[in-house]
Amino acid sequence: MKLNEVGKKEINMNIAIIGLGTMGSSHVKDVMSLNNATLYAVCDIDRDRADTFASQTKAKAFYSHQDLLQDSEINAVIIATPHYDHTPIAIAALKRGIHVLVEKPVAVHANDAQKMIDAYENAKIKFTNLVFSAMFQQRTMGYSQKIKDLIDSQELGRLVRTSWIVTDWFRTQTYYNNGGWRATWRGEGGGVLLNQCPHNLDLYQWFVGLPKTVHGHVNIGKYHNIEVEDEVTAYFEFENGMVGHFITTTAESPGTNRLEIVGELGKLVFEDDELTFFRNRNSMLETIETSPFSFKKVENWKINIPYDLNNETPHKKIIINFIDAIENGAPLIAPAPEGIRSVSLGNAILLSSLLKKPVTLPLDGDLYEDELNKLIANSQFVKKTASDKLPSDFSQSF
Repeated sequence: MKLNEVGKKEINMNIAIIGLGTMGSSHVKDVMSLNNATLYAVCDIDRDRADTFASQTKAKAFYSHQDLLQDSEINAVIIATPHYDHTPIAIAALKRGIHVLVEKPVAVHANDAQKMIDAYENAKIKFTNLVFSAMFQQRTMGYSQKIKDLIDSQELGRLVRTSWIVTDWFRTQTYYNNGGWRATWRGEGGGVLLNQCPHNLDLYQWFVGLPKTVHGHVNIGKYHNIEVEDEVTAYFEFENGMVGHFITTTAESPGTNRLEIVGELGKLVFEDDELTFFRNRNSMLETIETSPFSFKKVENWKINIPYDLNNETPHKKIIINFIDAIENGAPLIAPAPEGIRSVSLGNAILLSSLLKKPVTLPLDGDLYEDELNKLIANSQFVKKTASDKLPSDFSQSF
C-alpha cells in the first residue's frame, strides 16, 4: 500500500508494472493471479505494447514512468525496464512514497546502486514504512534456502573454498539480436555478468559473503557478435583465508551448473538439482595438524540432503513477499539495498580484467564508472539486427 507521511496504510493495493518486455509481461500474469492486489497500470515506451496489455488486463496504460508516477492511486511499482532505467525510475518512485520492486540487476554499476540506496534512506524519513525489494527470486528456491541454512548453522565449520561453475546460461545470436539495447555498453551496460549471472552472484555473496580481492579474466564477444562479455573466469580471495572461483559463459551447450562449498567438516555439492553433503567425521584442518598418518583421508559419509520444492513460481513468491512486507511488515526475502553487493562483485570482475590487475572490495565505484564510460565512448559496435520481438518461450531461459 502507498504510505502517507507518517507511515499509515491506505486501503487499496494498486500495482503498476513499468516495462512490458520479457520479464514485465511475466510479472503481469503473476500480479493478475493474486487476490490481494490489483494490476492498476502498465507502462511502456512502446505505445502499442502498453495499449495491448492495458486492453487485455483492463489496467490503465502509460507511456512514460513520469506520467505514471503522477497517478495518486498507485501504491507500488514493479520495474522491469532495461537496466540503466532502474535507477532513475526507482529514485523517482521512492521520493513519492511508492513502494518499489526492482528487477535484477538493481543497477548497472555500484554508484547507481548507491544512489538508489541513498534515495531510499532519505525517503524513509518521510515515509517510514516504505518497502524496497529486489527480484532475486533464486533466494526462494528450496536448495538455496537449505544451503544458506547449512552454512549459517556451521554444519561445514570454517569454510576454505567456494567454487561455482555456472555455464548453462546458453544464448544464441538470435537472443542477442532481440532488442537494440541488448548486449551493448550503452544500452545494457554489460553481458553475462550483468544479465544472466546477477542471480548467481547474489547467491554467492548471500551464502559466503563478499571477497576482499577479485582477480577477473573476461572475454568480450568471444562466441557472439556482441561488444560485451560472454565468457568469464574469476578467482576470489577472502579476508578469512577462503578462496573462491566463479566461471560462467553464455556459449556452452550442454553447460554445467555445479556449486561446491568446502569447509573443514565436509563438502557441499549442488548439481543437477541434487544437494549432497560429504560430511567429515572430524575436522580436516584438525586432522592436518594432529594425524600420525601421512596419507589417510578423513572419514566421511555421503548424505543426500532433501529440500523443499516450490509451490509457487520463484518470481511470484518474491511479488507475494513484497506485498506481504507492505501490508504486514513481513521481512523481505531480498531487500533491494543488498543488490549493491552482487553489482559490486560483477563490476569488480570486469574491472580487474580491464585493468589487468586484482581489484579490492569495497569497489572504487568512480573508477569503475569511468572505465564503463570509456567503453561507451569508444564503442564502434553496430547491431546489424535489432528488433523488439520477445523470446518465444521464456521458460527455456532457466
